[in-house]
Amino acid sequence: MTSASERSGSPALFIDRDGTVIADAHYLADASRVQLLAGAAAAIAKANAAQVSVVVVTNQSGIARGLITHAQYAAVRDQTNALLSAGGASVLATYHCPHWGHPKEPCECRKPGLGMYREAAAAYQLDLMHSAYIGDRWRDVQPALTTGGIGILVPGIETPAADVEEARSALSARIFMAENLLEAVSIALAMIGARTPVQSPLGGQ
Repeated sequence: MTSASERSGSPALFIDRDGTVIADAHYLADASRVQLLAGAAAAIAKANAAQVSVVVVTNQSGIARGLITHAQYAAVRDQTNALLSAGGASVLATYHCPHWGHPKEPCECRKPGLGMYREAAAAYQLDLMHSAYIGDRWRDVQPALTTGGIGILVPGIETPAADVEEARSALSARIFMAENLLEAVSIALAMIGARTPVQSPLGGQ
């Protein structure tokens, strides 16, 4: 569960990257191939306008597997941010887990673990209990069950059927499904309200 320090501060939208903000190209190493999904910039801009901070959280096991270098990951991250900026949107910070996630090599940061969320909460005084957790996989939504926040699954072409069924079985006052990111952000803003976001442009990368 969340600690007292994680229940103070501002709410945020924690949004997955691949398959939610950009097209999932599977271990994307070439920044020139970054493609924003339709409506992604508008959705994040809507959160910006409501003064709710957006934090991107992404599992990047390709780094541990040797399929992506840290430099390639950084270039893709920067290109994603540049495309969002061109669309009038911005994120407070981006956090990534570079680990494989093998059962014999567990880590605290790989989603649905809370490592990245807790790091962001500590860095920016974010309230995990009153935040929303959005993505195209159940692991992106699942942290809401631990923190007490709002979880919203946005099924895409890469979303496993099992993840959709998991979300459907958990639908409640805190777990939702949305057709696209813009709808998910609208639900999140209606549920968590709006407060003044953190202003620092720097964060975990």
